[in-house]
Amino acid sequence: METLTSRQNSILEFIQNRGQASTREIKEYQELKTGTLNRVTIIRNVDVLIAKKLIEKTGKGRSVSYSVLNKNPLMSFYDIEKYFEKSIEERNPQKNFNFAIFKNFNNSIFSKEELANLDKLNDAYRKRVKKLSPTILRKEFERLTIELSWKSSQIEGNTYSLIETETLIKENQEASGHTKSETQMILNHKKALDYIINNPKLFKELTLSKIEDLHKLLIFNLGVEKNIRKTVVGITGTSYRPLNNQFQIKEALNEAFSIINASGLHPLLKALSAVALISYIQPFEDGNKRTARILANAILLAREYCPLSYRSVNKNDYKKATLFFYEQNSLRPLKEMFTQQFEFAVDNYFG
Repeated sequence: METLTSRQNSILEFIQNRGQASTREIKEYQELKTGTLNRVTIIRNVDVLIAKKLIEKTGKGRSVSYSVLNKNPLMSFYDIEKYFEKSIEERNPQKNFNFAIFKNFNNSIFSKEELANLDKLNDAYRKRVKKLSPTILRKEFERLTIELSWKSSQIEGNTYSLIETETLIKENQEASGHTKSETQMILNHKKALDYIINNPKLFKELTLSKIEDLHKLLIFNLGVEKNIRKTVVGITGTSYRPLNNQFQIKEALNEAFSIINASGLHPLLKALSAVALISYIQPFEDGNKRTARILANAILLAREYCPLSYRSVNKNDYKKATLFFYEQNSLRPLKEMFTQQFEFAVDNYFG
């Protein structure tokens, strides 16, 4: 997540909401909120936002003004911690599915500099992988499988520890004090990950049947209906309601497939789009976010990009970022989290 002070958050939101703002306008707005401020304080905070590439400066002298650097609506900024301090009703969330978001899923979500840096990291990953022996490569995939199975399940409320997950996957030994469904969830993750790791080119192009097959592996023996849901689903902690009939769900999925399968879309954005859109569409009765995370890794592996384990993610931060996308259609927190986890994965696996 972007690390900004309360004042910097406030200034950024003000500039975003106005579209463009001068130093004087920013100063007047801040003084209404906090009392008298000197111009130097405002400029110092504005300079931080410029350095973080969140806003840009145009003009000279008295005609200087500031605007957000990334104008894609999916990159709208909010102070997410303050946002979730409010009740559901106070947050004024989007309650219905928004088909208009699809048109904004394009490479502008990442800056050219961001993509260049991430590609540089991935080039190093590719070079390391090529040098690994088959045995070491298998062990590294096993380690990532264990850690992703644990974290992805934890995000869904599973109480298995990382050590218990390792024992289950490597020794097929169930941990005591856990339900059968928790054990099954972990094992299902392993099966799904084995499937995408052993078939790396399968997800070069997405189809409904491929996603349904992945979902079936993840919900095996958990009492969840297969294939596109026929019933309405609700999501805990939000008043957002996903689409409620199969025709609209399939229409939304086809829109998502068109975006992710587009030849010009960067692989990392394809994967991020899968994480966000499958979760947002909620095409299945249950297991949507699990499917989204594993699908994103399938997309990355199909293009020789480093897969993510999400090991260092705080599960509550993940949930907030996802709910934030549902309610405000801002991808920024999910994008920041996804980027951090990609960097983490490159640094910690296949070394």
